[in-house]
Amino acid sequence: MSTAILTGPPVAGSPLTEDLRALGFDVTVADGPGRLAAELAAAPAGARVAVVDPRFTGHRHALRLALTDPRFPAGAVPGALTATGAARAELASAAREPAAAATGNGTGFPAAPTPDALAAALEDAGIDVHRPELGVLVAAVPADETARTRAREATEAVDDEAVRLRGAVKSRDGFFTTFCISPYSRYLARWCARRGLTPNQVTTASLLVALIAAACAATGTRPGFVAAGVLLIASFVLDCTDGQLARYSLQYSTLGAWLDATFDRAKEYAYYAGLALGAARGGDDVWALALGAMVLQSCRHIVDFSFNEANHDATANTSPTAALSDRLDSVGWTVWLRRMIVLPIGERWALIAVLTAVTTPRIVFLVLLVGCALAACYTTAGRLLRSLTRRARRTDRAAQALADLADSGPLAEAVARVAPKRLPSFAAPAVALLGTAAVVATAWLTPHGTWWPVLAAAVYAVTSGVAVAAPLKGALDWLVPPLFRAAEYVTILALAARSGLHGAVPAAFGLVAAVAYHHYDTVYRIRGGTGAPPRALVRATGGHEGRVLVVTVLAALLADRTTFTWALAALAGLLALTVLTESIRFWVSAGAPAVHDETGEPT
Repeated sequence: MSTAILTGPPVAGSPLTEDLRALGFDVTVADGPGRLAAELAAAPAGARVAVVDPRFTGHRHALRLALTDPRFPAGAVPGALTATGAARAELASAAREPAAAATGNGTGFPAAPTPDALAAALEDAGIDVHRPELGVLVAAVPADETARTRAREATEAVDDEAVRLRGAVKSRDGFFTTFCISPYSRYLARWCARRGLTPNQVTTASLLVALIAAACAATGTRPGFVAAGVLLIASFVLDCTDGQLARYSLQYSTLGAWLDATFDRAKEYAYYAGLALGAARGGDDVWALALGAMVLQSCRHIVDFSFNEANHDATANTSPTAALSDRLDSVGWTVWLRRMIVLPIGERWALIAVLTAVTTPRIVFLVLLVGCALAACYTTAGRLLRSLTRRARRTDRAAQALADLADSGPLAEAVARVAPKRLPSFAAPAVALLGTAAVVATAWLTPHGTWWPVLAAAVYAVTSGVAVAAPLKGALDWLVPPLFRAAEYVTILALAARSGLHGAVPAAFGLVAAVAYHHYDTVYRIRGGTGAPPRALVRATGGHEGRVLVVTVLAALLADRTTFTWALAALAGLLALTVLTESIRFWVSAGAPAVHDETGEPT
């Protein structure tokens, strides 16, 4: 259990002790010289500890934000400080020092270091102390009774529960989510919190509802399609609720980070498969469209991730295009229009749900492909303009992130070792584009079963190694990972579709899904600051160029045989087993970070 240590006896009439216990703290009092250090040493090992000034006056939610957020090793508001892990060791060390910054507490007890002084000591020791934005919430340490009365009046004037509910919703989200889901899902999140449900349970429920929706779509009947659309929206409501519940109750966790990061894609792509199965029951084969939608959506995401990582910590980052975007953000209606144009998850799922209920799977996929293609053109064009007009020096960290996102295997690594390291500006994306165009065009245009795609795949492996030979610090080098994703995914789609073999495209769907999971997993690990998956895993899975070569060889060797379908399915199963096993081990390990998407950027 967490421990809260008051640096003196509670003030008469103060609800502080009750508030701390309601937040899960066992409250003790440091009642003499040196007692603070002794109480810190006596607190359960490994548990979170808090040091609180007994004069603290303010909202319980202000204490909750500062003292219970598991994402931060230390947190503070005026009059209260918490620490865990390495920060706790520094706190104990600071408490043992002769407190030069200590002050009397007005209770008759000897002077003790105040929480504010201890927070400053932690920062001096290099500990990042999280100081939450309080807004209208009150957190104060009044010096006398008059100031205490004013602080209490200010506290009573603000409904911290209303503030807590508002804070459960992302400050930035899509139009559909903001106006059609969040106005009531926040109350569902509170209902879940009051019944002891966790965000992970809600996330799992959202996945199960989406899988049931996919099963309904797979029936191929109109009632099944209507039920699928309704359930898909219900799944999205739960998807919003889990994040709001995490923010409402500050229940962030390592496992929750993994579930939240991967289940959205699993739900959407499983629904695509359900629609394709339903269409097949009605005699319409739309598996190629379903796979195309998954490929397009995955490539859109990698464009977003790659661009953001390339510019995450860029210095001297200026661009007329970015300045124009900032000016447009000051005009309310343009903000919502631009968020809708990119077809974020809320708008996208609403579109899919409505079209599923009233049209056919083929129309759903055609509209989705057109909409996502237009959105991809809009966002990518904007990023290209920003990259070409900004003057920025990209860091080694950004270059490493792009290299990790590239997912280069042994063949590309071998070429990179002997390739020239000094290339002209824009050479990396140009070479990657050349290789991508060669392998994709060959897969689409040559007859199935020939060895031309194998030759193109070999050329692609060489160009891939040349593209990553030098650090990816150029203005457009963030395009390299998306080009690699497009090359691999579209080549698999082309070879399966061109084969004309029964079951080949569904097997290719499974293969692309397994590879895409690996790529999404890489993204979220980099976001969490832990780096990419182990190089041993990347080499074991062949890297993007190795997998392309393997699939083209299989297509040439097993032409006109159903064994090509079985080979794709077996490869999909092997890759899924390999990447999932390592991914689950990583995300449930104690060292994995509790990272949640708080940017509000729709996906």
